Amino acid sequence: MNKNETILKKITDQAILPLYFDADETVSLEVLKALYAAGIRLVEYTNRGEAALNNFKKMVALRNSDMQDLLLGIGTIKNAQMATTYIEAGADFIICPGLVEEVVEVADKHDMLWIPGCMTPSEIIKAENLGAKMIKLFPGDMLGPNFMAGIKSLFPNLIFMPTGGVSLDKDNVEAWFKAGVSAVGMGSKLVSKQLLQEKNYSKIQEMAEKAIEVVNEVKG
Repeated sequence: MNKNETILKKITDQAILPLYFDADETVSLEVLKALYAAGIRLVEYTNRGEAALNNFKKMVALRNSDMQDLLLGIGTIKNAQMATTYIEAGADFIICPGLVEEVVEVADKHDMLWIPGCMTPSEIIKAENLGAKMIKLFPGDMLGPNFMAGIKSLFPNLIFMPTGGVSLDKDNVEAWFKAGVSAVGMGSKLVSKQLLQEKNYSKIQEMAEKAIEVVNEVKG
């Protein structure tokens, strides 16, 4: 199993990918610690705002010193320059909000796992033809589990993960897994703006522990 296959397996084993951003460096690091303490071993940091790159570099340094079994992905990558910058900063994988072919070229050049965001069968077909192994269904709340169930048989070799609007509600998570996804991305429903503002890291850890429990229960 190569590096990218290993990462894909870890994503599907964990079955939940927390994603967040905060402009404050300390908050970003403390949230990472809280997620790690909960048992999370893969995290997506979203590339939003001028502070994102500096924060990500500090997160990579913390991972390298204290959390060496953690994989750090970078999300909201929209062009080749962004991809190159974050690969150089130590990203383990790249997630895009859409299908960005110039990002694919950079990722492939660096043997880096890339996960495109798609919301139509045409986009998914194009992504698959470009070599995608995993698809981020985005925005998940607009597409819904019925969309996943309707297209799953067309793409037997692809792994799917909805992101956007996936909640901690067991019925919601269960509907997605029954429809055929292998993981769910959770952003503000897990690491909410309120918890970030309050710097309530213990609650974030508690929410992450609950999320792990819910996905494990749903997966059986």
